[in-house]
Amino acid sequence: MSVVIGIATEADAGERRLAVVPEVVKRYRGLGAEVVMQAGAGGAAHFRDEDFPDASIAADAAAAIGEAGLVLCVQPPPPKLIKKLKPGTVLLGMLQPWSDKARLKALASGGITSFSLELLPRITRSQSMDALSSQAAVAGYECALIAADHSPKFFPMLTYAAGTIRPARVLVIGAGVAGLQAIATARRIGAMVEAYDVRPETREQVESLGARFVDTGVSAAGSGGYARELSDDEKARQAEKLAKAVAQCDAVISTAAVPGKKAPVIVTKEMIAAMKPGAVVVDMAADSGGNVEGTVAGEKTWIGEVLVIGPTHIQSRMPVHASEMYAKNLFNFISPFIRDGELVLDWDDEVMAGCCLTHDGEIRHAGVREALGL
Repeated sequence: MSVVIGIATEADAGERRLAVVPEVVKRYRGLGAEVVMQAGAGGAAHFRDEDFPDASIAADAAAAIGEAGLVLCVQPPPPKLIKKLKPGTVLLGMLQPWSDKARLKALASGGITSFSLELLPRITRSQSMDALSSQAAVAGYECALIAADHSPKFFPMLTYAAGTIRPARVLVIGAGVAGLQAIATARRIGAMVEAYDVRPETREQVESLGARFVDTGVSAAGSGGYARELSDDEKARQAEKLAKAVAQCDAVISTAAVPGKKAPVIVTKEMIAAMKPGAVVVDMAADSGGNVEGTVAGEKTWIGEVLVIGPTHIQSRMPVHASEMYAKNLFNFISPFIRDGELVLDWDDEVMAGCCLTHDGEIRHAGVREALGL
């Protein structure tokens, strides 16, 4: 019997992304699966029901997911929807595994097998499934546009009849996927860009995009590609050098976030006080506490004469392409396990086992259990 894939409207009012797009629905159908979507589920992402000729349209969320063997989502479903899932249902999405003990217990007690893409093993084969990276690229792009939109200065150099306007100076903090995309976008707009990361090995990537790497003289290189904890003396030296770079900028874009952990505070109020009047700070990590002291998630806050912006639901600002990227990540994860229309889980598969959050009435992921004290 063919597996039924269910998609309900996202419950979070600020979430505009969708877990499937028409092209991907067609690919699921090509594997023999049946797709059922709640009416209007794609509306916030500018997809109409008629854009999905390969899917069945259900009147409400219960009808879309109640009989599904596989449910796809962007944000984790709320308790009332979890209760509508039948035991044995497979739930796949970005389930924020570290954020809510009650939700995990509800998934486990409901007999739901859940896979969270935040838990994806960092191996080569999983790159095409890496939703954290694809959505970080969207966020980095958007944060650069937010900075340009709120800056009182042109980002590019402009020449006009009376002279020349120098380009804005932008500092990007964090050279991960989001930071590199922010660098590339700010450069495309025409800004002079500098970038800082605690990992000195990112210098080459930063410079390849035409930005200057801010070298604080402190290396946080650790094992396995992760940064090590700095000593108090190293932190002080790092902050001193970084403060000088911050003070010279017209805009700062901060992108340093760690899934499941509070964002590190990198830019202090003292640093902000030394910035130019009218400067803009965009804190991409606002949802997880913020990299900037004084950031308020979802708000624009003036700290002295500097505007600090804490955007939320950043990827939802461009839901069409964000949905397309995310839908393909989900498809690449689950499609190898849909065979002749049936969903066949393979617990010997490193990626599948590594992403498993709940199964058979238990919270399976050891790291999540430890982090939540379960």
